[in-house]
Amino acid sequence: MTEAPAAHWDRLQDTVAKIRSETGRVIVGQDEIVEQLLTSLLCKGHCLLVGVPGLAKTLLVSTLGRILGLKFQRIQFTPDLMPTDIVGSEILQSTTAGERSFQFIPGPIFANLILADEINRTPPKTQAALLEAMQEKQVTVNGQTRRLDEPFIVFATQNPIEHEGTYPLPEAQLDRFFFQLNIGYPSLDEEAEIVRRTTGHADVLPEPILDAEKVLELQHAAVDVPLPESVIQTILKLVHSTRPDSPLASPDVKNYVAYGAGPRASQCLARAARALALLRGKPSASADEIRAVALPVLRHRLIANYNATGEGITTDQIIAKLIAAI
Repeated sequence: MTEAPAAHWDRLQDTVAKIRSETGRVIVGQDEIVEQLLTSLLCKGHCLLVGVPGLAKTLLVSTLGRILGLKFQRIQFTPDLMPTDIVGSEILQSTTAGERSFQFIPGPIFANLILADEINRTPPKTQAALLEAMQEKQVTVNGQTRRLDEPFIVFATQNPIEHEGTYPLPEAQLDRFFFQLNIGYPSLDEEAEIVRRTTGHADVLPEPILDAEKVLELQHAAVDVPLPESVIQTILKLVHSTRPDSPLASPDVKNYVAYGAGPRASQCLARAARALALLRGKPSASADEIRAVALPVLRHRLIANYNATGEGITTDQIIAKLIAAI
């Protein structure tokens, strides 16, 4: 029997509320970051999390993986990490009868939720192995292609204060990340609660609420959220206003931006607005959702010029002004 649309919507909202509640039992504060991570996940998009050590980036991702019932793998990126350490390799095996054959041993990439810790600490060749899997949802070893299980999401972390021995991601590879989330320090009250929760005897473990099939259902539901034509026009105007050669470009963009956002940014804004509307229980996406997701979608897709560097102008500051004009 087919579920009624209203009952289906209520069930989805109940699921979202349970996810938020269970996450809050483990993670103190960071409500906006949790909402953005869930938005990215519903859009089948990968996230780059940027923040100093000790801000619970790993705990946040592993907690989400447990709550969503997904197979979680953490990969620590180091300068000596090889592509085969990520995707797997074929090993020559011998039987008791003396026969030999190659057997594929899957790498940690064969999971639903991947935490790529300190992705900028590994050489470009190894970065490329992960980014190929992110883009194509498959890996190729010795000429044989293997599909990755759905859902497949990569949350990568990057330390912004250590640059020695790092390999920054090129702009073209940064563009493959759906969101870039900058995680800040907790407030005084939040940090006090963190100390209370984490320095005692009891460890709070989140309870699994969903499984891979139900996560896929949420992802499909996010695509069905209406996106009015007026919101599409808002997206296009915002993205075009980031391009210095566009008639819509502001004086700040012309003065401080070398390259603006491409069409992928428009696609990401549209998908994120739909998913966020679902998470907020709204029947359709609006300009409010565009304002909420514009910064994580655009901040890594704008390239500042020398004028901005010299005057200490950041892309976040430029985008904030563009958002205020929506």
